[in-house]
Amino acid sequence: MELGVSRTASADEIRKAFRKLAKANHPDTNPDNKAAEEKFKRVSAAFDIVGDVEKRKKFDAGEIDADGRETMRGFSGNPWGQGGSPFGQGGGFQGGGFRGQQGFENVDLGDILGEMFGRGGPGQGGRGQGGFGGGFQSRGQDVRARLEIDLEEAISGGKKRIAFSDGRTLDVTIPKGAADGQVLRLKGQGAPGRGGAGDALIELALKPHPVFRREGEALVMDLPVSVPDAVLGGKVTAPTPDGPVTLSVPKGANSGQTLRLKGRGLADAQGRRGDLLARLVVTLPDGPDPALEAFAETWRKERPYSPRRKG
Repeated sequence: MELGVSRTASADEIRKAFRKLAKANHPDTNPDNKAAEEKFKRVSAAFDIVGDVEKRKKFDAGEIDADGRETMRGFSGNPWGQGGSPFGQGGGFQGGGFRGQQGFENVDLGDILGEMFGRGGPGQGGRGQGGFGGGFQSRGQDVRARLEIDLEEAISGGKKRIAFSDGRTLDVTIPKGAADGQVLRLKGQGAPGRGGAGDALIELALKPHPVFRREGEALVMDLPVSVPDAVLGGKVTAPTPDGPVTLSVPKGANSGQTLRLKGRGLADAQGRRGDLLARLVVTLPDGPDPALEAFAETWRKERPYSPRRKG
């Protein structure tokens, strides 16, 4: 009961059955599961025979066993039990159910598995390379780690060192325009295995910034301005991820008004920069100011107004 199809199944049905069983029992998706690994080997051996015309003939005649090895004369060599077959639904190959069927003359097990698990088959090995010619060899497991980066590193990219629990350290290249939650795959930097090392999967975590914050796709900051600068207008120094710049505050500016700094915001995957939005916050001086209080008192008496909108 290996592939679970009848002797009259089509080539596409055979391939679909093999793909389903191979994927479900593959050792990379069933680590430390000996039963699944054994099932995977048997399914692969069955398909290897089904897909080769000469092997089918020899197996049907009892000349080879399930591994393709020659048997002693007169020995049936059927590892699926009497009356069983790699098809899984009764009978051996008697009757020629698949002989000459189009689509099976040049079936390559490595090609099928290569499509499913990447070129070279599972474990990065084909026949004779840890694949099915010399016994299955599993690729090492992937390892995962989390790497915190600053906003400036996410924008401009760079290198950062990360330490793994096994004592190894690795220099990670952070791409320009890196995003929070983005996963970097470092090929061959995971756990070792007989079929090759696994990969290292590095999840990037953007650290909170004391000045800048992300709102949707925009980078935003609050920019404090004095009362005189808000009333009269003026030049103020504003921080950006690239360093401070001089910004013009318009005359009569109010809290909540937004000024746009072009090309000073977040970067996309191609390194193109968005804008930085500076929201003005009109701010009083620390501590009491008698002169300002006297001015405000006169202003309130002579030019009263309410900032609340009338409904």
